[in-house]
Order: sequence, then structure tokens, then C-alpha cells
Amino acid sequence: MTPTAATVARRRRRRLSGAGAVVRRRLLVAVPVLAATSVGMFLLGAASPIDPAQQYAGAAAFTTSEENLAQIRANWGVDDPLPVQYARWVGNLLRGDLGWSTSRHEPVADVLAARAGWTLLLVGAALALVLAASLLLGTVAAYRRGGWLDRAVRAGAYAVQSMPVFWLGLAAIAVFALALGWLPAGGLTDVTATGTDPADVARHLVLPVTVLAISQAPWFVLFVRDTVAESLRDDHVLAARARGLPGRTVLFGHALRTALLPFLTLVGTHLPELVGGAVLVETVFSLPGLGAVTVQAALGSDFPLLAATTLATTVVVLTANLLTDLAYAAADPRVRLDD
Repeated sequence: MTPTAATVARRRRRRLSGAGAVVRRRLLVAVPVLAATSVGMFLLGAASPIDPAQQYAGAAAFTTSEENLAQIRANWGVDDPLPVQYARWVGNLLRGDLGWSTSRHEPVADVLAARAGWTLLLVGAALALVLAASLLLGTVAAYRRGGWLDRAVRAGAYAVQSMPVFWLGLAAIAVFALALGWLPAGGLTDVTATGTDPADVARHLVLPVTVLAISQAPWFVLFVRDTVAESLRDDHVLAARARGLPGRTVLFGHALRTALLPFLTLVGTHLPELVGGAVLVETVFSLPGLGAVTVQAALGSDFPLLAATTLATTVVVLTANLLTDLAYAAADPRVRLDD
């Protein structure tokens, strides 16, 4: 029986209401998570033995008088009790003041604004590549399970999984940049470039994106392979085969569609590792993203910049998990968002 327009509208309103409830619940969870993250970062910064005043003065700290250093500490309030410092820092954060980067010598907000886009481009391109490749390789390996292709895919996945991402990056530079000369070894543009040409940027991103995607591919490939192999034994897939449907239709139209639902959850839960891999990839390939800046902030004990990048990463991960839940519910109408 075909549902009426009124029934369809009621279902749509119910699902939209359920989506709103999920967003509200996730916001209630996000607040304590972000608060705990900020407290942890603040306590780590307070426990650092490095004097912020001497760090700000740099080489001049060796000749600056103790009175001047004390005045810097007083201006920054670093001698105040920790609760007072934390409350002041949170207040500035809520007003949009992320502080001053001692390692970059510019406002933290400007650092994030200038570099966040490149990190999002790297992570987004790598995620798109790894999803497409893992869906294809995992599905074909499951269809040919036990064969030479299945064994080759699994062996390659296990081998790549044991390789650190920075080793993959250095190996890619040695082979494709230094030995063959096919691609640039690092950077975002050529040294002689006077602007940012999209074609030049795309050429420089080939190696970083590929390395990041390959480093994350084993989890996705093996998951898709196992899930599709299990789906091929489901009753509805066996029934489709019995009806004489082509193998490609059975594989991609029935088995893969069933496997996509848990695959969405894997994407959301695996995003933090993808972001962590981007930090190393940006460092190896000298990309001007947040990853390289985070490493520089950690080495230089740049607390304001390190805290801002950590909070930004936490927000991205929480948002990705929320979008994963919404996408899961959109892909499977049986899932009730208001539960």
C-alpha cells in the first residue's frame, strides 16, 4: 500500500524532530568533553617548567633584568592562582580571543585562519581517496575470497598497517621525488612560484594525500572485505543470486549496500587517527597546515596555540561523530533518532 502524502510528511517531520534531539544531546555531551579537554591542556601548560616570560623575551632573556621579566609575568597574570588564570583564559576564549602565539609571534586566531584550510583539504582529499579505494578493493576481495587477489589485498593491508606513516612519507619522497623525479618532495608550491596556482598545489599534494590515504587504508579495506563477505551469505543476497541477477548487481546492489551501514560508523570513529596521521604527513612534507604548526607549538611550549589546535581538533571529531550518526539514520530508515 502506497503511503499518502500526509503520511510521508508526518514521517519526515518525525525524523527531523529526531535529528534535532540527537543534535541537542550531542551538544550536551560536547560541553563537558570540551571542558575536560581545556582543563587538561591548561594543567599541562601550568606544569611546564618553561617560564613564559623568558620564552617571550627569547634571546633577550639573558640580558633582560629580573624586574622586566617580573613585569611581563604580572602583565600576563601567570603568577595568579591557577583557577583565576583558567577563568580568565576561558573568558577570553568565549570572546573569541585565542591568545598570542609565542612561537609564531602573531595572534592564534590568525594562525588557525591561515592554516586550517590546508589541513582540511589534505584530510578531506585523503579521506575521499581511502573510502573509494577501500570500498572497491574490499568488495572485490570479498567476492573473490580465498583467491589470489583476496590474499594479496590482505597481505598488503597487513604490511602497510605495520609501517609508520612518517616512514611511508620518507619512502615516497625517496622513490617518487628523489629517484624518479616525478613529483615534488614537499611544500605547497614551487620555490620560484609567486602565487598559489591550483594546478601547482594539486601536484604538490599528490604525494601527501596518497601517503595519508595509504596509511589509513588497511582498517577500511579489511573491514569492508569482512563485512561484504558476511553480507554475501545473507538470505536476501542468496535470494538475489537464485533469481539469476548478474554478479555485479548482487555484489554492489545488495551485499555492498548492507555493508555500508557499519562502514559509516567506522569512518566516524577512525577520524581522530586520520587527523593524527595528517600531523605527521604535514611535518614530513613541510605543508603549511595545522599539523606542522601543532608540532612546532609542542616543541616550543606554545601553550595558547597548542590549546587552540587541540580544542579545534576535538570539535572536528565531535562534529564528525554527529554527522556519522545522522548519516547512519538517513541510510537506514529503521533507525529511530528519537530513541
